[in-house]
Amino acid sequence: MEKNPLRNIDRFKVVLASASPRRRELLSMLGVSFEVKPLGDVDESFPDDLPPRDVALYISRNKSMAAKSLISGNELVITADTVVIVNGKVLGKPSGPEEARQMLAELSGKSHTVVTGISVCTADRQETAAAFTDVTFAPLSDDEIDFYVERYRPFDKAGAYGIQEWIGCIGVRSIEGSFYNVMGLPLHLLYTLLRRF
Repeated sequence: MEKNPLRNIDRFKVVLASASPRRRELLSMLGVSFEVKPLGDVDESFPDDLPPRDVALYISRNKSMAAKSLISGNELVITADTVVIVNGKVLGKPSGPEEARQMLAELSGKSHTVVTGISVCTADRQETAAAFTDVTFAPLSDDEIDFYVERYRPFDKAGAYGIQEWIGCIGVRSIEGSFYNVMGLPLHLLYTLLRRF
């Protein structure tokens, strides 16, 4: 009889505190039963002097603290935040088409780092960690950027792109690290955190 390697969390009611359809899709790939409870508005600002590599983990912890106040009984809550870092600058989600174009122009022909901070918490315990993936884009033309922004409207994505979409197919030259991290949920890291409970 097969035994799920994550049966250690069977005693919990797993909650994904995210409105992201990609995170929902990715978490389901781990074979975990869960429900989705978006947190609503959580402050995603961060101190100006915070090192860029720590931003995603900082925001993920803030989301986790907000979620912790809502935990009832045996819930295990997963929160995450993803940012893109290029030239020492943090790119979150674009505010609209113009900022999306600016972000993609900034990523064009360069390498950047995608960082996802993950927090897993229960009423009496919290585990947090971050994943880092280096992505290199080929140079993107204005036409390619315009087509992608108009067709795919990537305004809910850090750095204004989804690697699983058209722009990833034509623009990503190389990737070092977790592909799923770039999508928004580093599954190996999450699996490792869940195994600790």
